[in-house]
Amino acid sequence: MISRREVQETNKMISEANLDVRTITMGINLLDCVDSDIEKLCKNVYDKITLSAKDLVKTGDDIGKEFGVPIVNKRISVTPISLVGSACKSKENYIRLAKTLDRAAENIGVNFIGGYSALVHKGMTEADSLLIDSIPQALAETRFVCSSVNVGNTRSGIDMSAVKRMGEIIREMAELTKDEDSMACAKFVVFCNAVEDNPFMAGAFHGIGERERVINVGVSGPGVVKRALESVRGADFEELCETVKKTAFKITRVGQLVAREASKRLNVPFGIIDLSLAPTPAVGDSIAEIFTEMGLECAGAPGTTAALAILNDNVKKGGVMASSSVGGLSGAFIPVSEDHGMIEAAASGALTLEKLEAMTCVCSVGLDMIAIPGDTSAATISGIIADEMAIGMINAKTTAVRIIPAIGKSVGEKVDFGGLLGSAPIMRVNSKSCEAFINRGGRIPAPIHSFKN
Repeated sequence: MISRREVQETNKMISEANLDVRTITMGINLLDCVDSDIEKLCKNVYDKITLSAKDLVKTGDDIGKEFGVPIVNKRISVTPISLVGSACKSKENYIRLAKTLDRAAENIGVNFIGGYSALVHKGMTEADSLLIDSIPQALAETRFVCSSVNVGNTRSGIDMSAVKRMGEIIREMAELTKDEDSMACAKFVVFCNAVEDNPFMAGAFHGIGERERVINVGVSGPGVVKRALESVRGADFEELCETVKKTAFKITRVGQLVAREASKRLNVPFGIIDLSLAPTPAVGDSIAEIFTEMGLECAGAPGTTAALAILNDNVKKGGVMASSSVGGLSGAFIPVSEDHGMIEAAASGALTLEKLEAMTCVCSVGLDMIAIPGDTSAATISGIIADEMAIGMINAKTTAVRIIPAIGKSVGEKVDFGGLLGSAPIMRVNSKSCEAFINRGGRIPAPIHSFKN
């Protein structure tokens, strides 16, 4: 039983260290909306979302006020739309469905709706292909819709034909939104081993193994962890790890209370707590600042990957002790544009794309919110995706790429999205060609250790 006293113990975390509930995300199954008529399909989807989530924003606001815990975002995730859009016989039909999702999100008042997605780790259906073709225009012409494509997993390998297409799709959406610093790319992510209960955007979707509706909560507190580590400066690694673990326990208990309260008030089953240390552009709310508190000069210095491994592992250990329902991507995120310390390290050259790739071997996701020169080829983008997908496949972990070719900009300049998405310096990309490699197409088979039956 979680008491209000436990939440009150975190008052300093909230007031002094930027602790917040980053998101309450309602997952909604749309499979019963399927219809062969596009008009009826769009109506069914709109009606189900707006009816299911009509009280989501108000409930989140009320809980935040009552318990004194900031609840920053209220979001929706839906069944991957490629599975719902049987009536969509053209790219234009899918775009119409995307705009339906956008209208529903605006009506409810959420800040994002995720699930404009396809799962193609072993190949594409016709519906998958049409949805993927529609993604650039769909994201360019909507405000709230987020999209993801899962192109690989440890059990199936990597669909390299899909990886090639992802590079082309990212280039297309960058061009379509070049006047907004290629904003559409910030709402799109490519996955290996995507999870079905992720409450964070842009990769959230409501998995086909999930219930009709569910409440998933994402809690974030890098500033809290940094503040806790200030009390153990100079201590050995055992004490450092124990401090992170205990802090993660307290943060998770706050999320557990909010999740169960939201579940009860909305009459929707509680799903999972995602304890992901997700930074914001605010000073004091940074993963990079945790690294400096651990003893590194800045993110990217030798030892950064080890520091991230310590952080990620002990956040998970503390979270699992605090709740039997920890899920999603729980651990530590390293988005460049959303973390002022990472931005500074990248701008100074201390943090490179190659170092970020190494860090993704031990973080919760992957290459996230990274801006690259606008003239980067589609093949090079696909090569970056392929490298990251391989890390996920071989290590049986979730990895992702959310990368932004900034059209008309080059290394030394920056993109600026404002708000939670922040800004990012344009990072240098290896200019050597991988085009012949990417053009092979086909599928990389699953690794030997995938055969566990």
